[in-house]
Amino acid sequence: MKPALPKRLLSRRPGSHKGDYGHVLVIGGAVGYVGAPILCVEAALRSGAGLVSLAVSKEIYPIAACKAPPEIMVHPTQRLPQLLQKADVIALGPGLSRAARPKALVRRLVRSATQPMVVDADGIIALKGLKKLSRPSGAGGMVLTPHPGEMANLLGTAVSKVQANRKKTALQTAKRLNAVVVLKGHKTIVASPVGRTYLNSTGNPGMATAGMGDVLTGVIAALIGQGCDPFTAARAGVYLHGLAGDLAAKEVGETSLTAGDVLRFLPAAFRRVARK
Repeated sequence: MKPALPKRLLSRRPGSHKGDYGHVLVIGGAVGYVGAPILCVEAALRSGAGLVSLAVSKEIYPIAACKAPPEIMVHPTQRLPQLLQKADVIALGPGLSRAARPKALVRRLVRSATQPMVVDADGIIALKGLKKLSRPSGAGGMVLTPHPGEMANLLGTAVSKVQANRKKTALQTAKRLNAVVVLKGHKTIVASPVGRTYLNSTGNPGMATAGMGDVLTGVIAALIGQGCDPFTAARAGVYLHGLAGDLAAKEVGETSLTAGDVLRFLPAAFRRVARK
C-alpha cells in the first residue's frame, strides 16, 4: 500500500527557496566508514532537502570533504554547536563507529538537541541500556531505523526473537522509547508510540547489501525537514526507498544492485509517486 505524501513534497511553489525545504544535518563517519555518511547526505539531497550539512570527526574530515558532493557543506564535529543552531533535523549514526567517544556524543545529543532526529546504525547501538529516551522539553520526534540485529542488540535479546514477532517488537519498542520505530527487513514495519503501524510493500532481496540503511536514513530525514511528522516521513521514506530499489533492480538485477543504484533511482521513485 502506498502511503499518501503531502502535496507540497511533490509540487513546489514558484516563489520558494532552499530555506523552505529544510536543513538536514548528518552526523556520522569514522575511519574506514566514510562512505556511510556520504550515502546519507546524497539521499537527503535527492529527497528534496534544501540544505544538507555533514559533520564528521577531524580524523576523516579531509577524506569526507573530498568525497562529498559539491552541494554538501562538510564540517568537523568541533563545529557542532554552531551547526545545531541552524539545522532543522538531525540524521545521527551512519558509519559513526562504536567507540566510547561517538557513543557519548549520541547520548548527549539525544538528551540535549531539540530538533527531530533519525537515528541509525551505530547511533542505535549507542542507545543500548536506556530504559527511555529523555528528550528536552518541546523537542521534535525521533525515528529509529534498526535492522533486526540492531534491534536485538538494543533490546538485549536474540535476532530470532525479534524476527518471530516483528510487529509486536516494533510496537513495544516504539511505545517504551517514545519514538517511531522502522524495523527494517522483508516487509519493513513502521510503528509509532501511539500504536499506529505500517507494513511496507516495496523493496526486494537485492537491497540486502551495504549502504541501503544509510540511504533510507537520508530519505526520512529530508522528508521530516520538509515538514512531515516523523511517522509520515518514515512510512513514505521506506516506500520510496523500496520503490527506488525495485526500479533499479529492473535495470541492473537484484544480484548487482547497490546502494548507489538506489540513489540513482530515487528521482524516478518520487516521479512515480507524484503521478499516482
